[in-house]
Amino acid sequence: MRRILIGALFVSSLACAASAAAQVIPGTPAHAAGQAGWAALREGRNQDAAAAFARAIDAEPRDPSLHLGAGLAAFLLGQPTAARHALERALALAPGLTAASQLLADILYRGSDIEGALRVYEDALRYAPNDATLVARVEKLRREAELHSSYFASHGARFTVLFEGPADEVLAPRALEMLEAAYWRVSTALAVYPEPIITVILYTEEQFRDITRSPQWAAGQYDGRIRVPVRGALADARELERVLVHEFTHALVQSVAPRGVPVWLHEGLAVAFEPSGTEWADGQLARSPARLPFARLAGSFEKLSTGEARLAYAQSAAIVSALLERGGAAAVGAVLQDIARGDGFAVAFERHFFMRYDDFVASLDAPIDLLR
Repeated sequence: MRRILIGALFVSSLACAASAAAQVIPGTPAHAAGQAGWAALREGRNQDAAAAFARAIDAEPRDPSLHLGAGLAAFLLGQPTAARHALERALALAPGLTAASQLLADILYRGSDIEGALRVYEDALRYAPNDATLVARVEKLRREAELHSSYFASHGARFTVLFEGPADEVLAPRALEMLEAAYWRVSTALAVYPEPIITVILYTEEQFRDITRSPQWAAGQYDGRIRVPVRGALADARELERVLVHEFTHALVQSVAPRGVPVWLHEGLAVAFEPSGTEWADGQLARSPARLPFARLAGSFEKLSTGEARLAYAQSAAIVSALLERGGAAAVGAVLQDIARGDGFAVAFERHFFMRYDDFVASLDAPIDLLR
């Protein structure tokens, strides 16, 4: 699974850009609320940030920096439509606000609107023609737009399937059928529903394989698209379904909470919702008495060996299965929404599972750790 990294440095860079574009007078209610909004974003309190920017905009609706802040807060809350509207308003007030252009283009790209993202970057380039980042992104998106124009596309209600390589008109409807089924099963269980249409790129010249349980895949950067090598995939349709369900679950979690979700929860949910995923995890754990320390599951799996990574996935799935048995999938979905609002995982867990998080961790039945 590949995920986007959104951290304090990113928030701080947008705050600096917003400060340069700010028009509110220091000491006014709008200025105080705007400053509170940026402080809340830096601290990960996204719901508080959204509320602060709403108050600031009520007091001074023509300040583009406030709409930029509101757009970032909405994005981090998993609300791309609201984020897009706020950023469009910021650019209407200040067309040269590059930070707003970059975030808006990124949201459009993640929503599969490559042409829209390219237009936003091209407009931004008119106001900052020497910005190397903008130049590079325009060139990249132009190449991608040209490439996608030659792709075979198949559209469903929630997904767009593209082929890189020869089109496979038998595979497309099967993949869409599997993805639509996954959407309703996983989204309904968690009681969360992704807003944008998700783009799925199937690489028909690359041999189908398990891409879901390697440290390299987990370490990569998620760019809003599900990418799967599929040559020969229909020879094992059940395995194809498993991989698509796994990757869709990651996309769903990412759409709800773009940051702040522990890696074990991200990966554990993806495995737990796979067909027979829990059985796979139980088998992996039964075959080996070794366990990774629980704290090791919270961060990146990038530096794990292949064997350790598979163990990490199995442990993560076992922990998530325990959560699902205790509180139900809807409680896990509520935890994700609280994380998006800015709560830490432990706080959100205790609110919805009615027990101390430390007690839950201690209750996990873990054999002697042989990998410490």
